Parts: sequence; C-alpha cells; structure tokens
Amino acid sequence: MSNTHSIPAFGLGTFRLQGQVVIDSVKNGLDLGYRAIDTAQIYGNEAEVGQAMAESGVARKDLFITTKIWVENYAQDKLLPSLQASLAKLRTEQVDLTLIHWPSPGNAVPVAEFMAALLDAKRQGLTRQIGVSNFNIDLVQQAIAAVGASEIATNQIELHPYLQNRKVAEFARSQGIAITSYMTLAYGKVLHDPVVQAIAHSHAATPAQVVLAWAMQLGYAVIPSSTKRANLQSNLLAPQLKLSDVEMAQIAALDRGERLTSPEGLAPIWD
Repeated sequence: MSNTHSIPAFGLGTFRLQGQVVIDSVKNGLDLGYRAIDTAQIYGNEAEVGQAMAESGVARKDLFITTKIWVENYAQDKLLPSLQASLAKLRTEQVDLTLIHWPSPGNAVPVAEFMAALLDAKRQGLTRQIGVSNFNIDLVQQAIAAVGASEIATNQIELHPYLQNRKVAEFARSQGIAITSYMTLAYGKVLHDPVVQAIAHSHAATPAQVVLAWAMQLGYAVIPSSTKRANLQSNLLAPQLKLSDVEMAQIAALDRGERLTSPEGLAPIWD
C-alpha cells in the first residue's frame, strides 16, 4: 500500500525561524491559505508554531502538522516522551506526521529501535503517520526492514535543481514512499540561475514559483519558508504553474550534485 497520497504537496517550512519571526510567518501563512506546517524539535520553535496555529483561528482538523524527533531522543525510552513534549508545545493531541530527523550519529541507536518506537507512537495515536529525513538508500532499506515500506510516509531530503538526488528519489518511488524536498530553492541560489529566470520570464512567474512547480511536477512535496508575506503569497501560486517537458528537461540539466547541508557527525554517506 502506498502512502504518497497522504502528504500535502505544498506546505510551510519553519527552519531557522525563531520567536516572533516564526509566529508572524506561520500566522501570515495560515491567513493566506497554507494548511501544512513543518517544524522540528531542534528548531526550537515548536511552542511558537503552536501559539501561531492556536491564535490563527484555523481548525485543527484543517491543519497538517509535521515535526521531527531529534537525535538525542531516538532511544526507545526517550522517543515517546519527547514527542509528547512536542505535542504539548504544539498544543495538539496528535501531529499528522513525525519524522526521524537525521540518522543516529555513529549508529548509537539502531534504525530498528527508533523505527519501532516511532511506530509505537503511531499506534498510541500520538502521530497519524511516520517517516524519515536525511536517509540514504541503505538507511531507508533498514527502516523498511524494521516497519515495512507502507508505514513510511516520506523521506524528507535536500533536493533542488542543483542537487536532484535522483537515486534516493527513484528508490523511494519504487517503494511507494513519498519524497519531501527541503531547501527546494537552495537558500535562494537557484533563483539567480539564468535558465530558471528565463523560464520564469516566459510564464510571467517568479523564479521561486518555477522551482517549486518543477519539484511538485516531479511528484515531490515542498515546504518553502519565508518571513515576507508577499513571498508567502507568491509561492502559493506555484501549484497552478505548469512547466513544459522542455522546461522540465532544462531544469533537470542543472543538476551538479551541489549539497548545501551535510553536518559532520549527522550526515550519512550520501548516494
């Protein structure tokens, strides 16, 4: 059974946003029509995200909330309590998706142990779905061995025109696991690419809309963040933009394996 239908294609990221900045971003996003919000324990903003959602007036049933378990909380006796703490901060009894944020450093906690704990969290109703983030093919295979492919909703990975991560994406697709692309705009680097700018010009669109549309046309979910309401509003138009096969091929040709995030001690050996 495939999970891919159940991850919203378009959401709002909150990475690196703190304090009032993240409250304003989430409130603006919800006001504009965003309904999927992505956070993580290590972002240090779950309480602010929870506050923004509570004050937005948007009903909980209309929201899709994702959080990620931090590496210190992977052990079987720590994962559930840490998720319960996240739920308290987020002011909800259940999140929609909980991810393992990075592989366990030095394999200190085996994949089978934390995936079993994560599945237990789902069975207890703390999260509707579970998944992983920053996993290479070998780690995804280990996760599948632990809980079954049908239990893994997504692998959230760095993926943008300069790093298209095709091997990981193709393996995930073969297993019915959705890919969520983070840093889809490559910290804004791809917005200055002449190819992207030319496509944007031909559609009277923004470069960000083009890149987000490209990722969604490939079947990936995206979670761009912005502190500017105008950008949040503009990005929301990306799902309506349809790129031609030629334009998709032009962006495909931009892949140069340029990885922007690979923290030492956390990152696996990438495919």
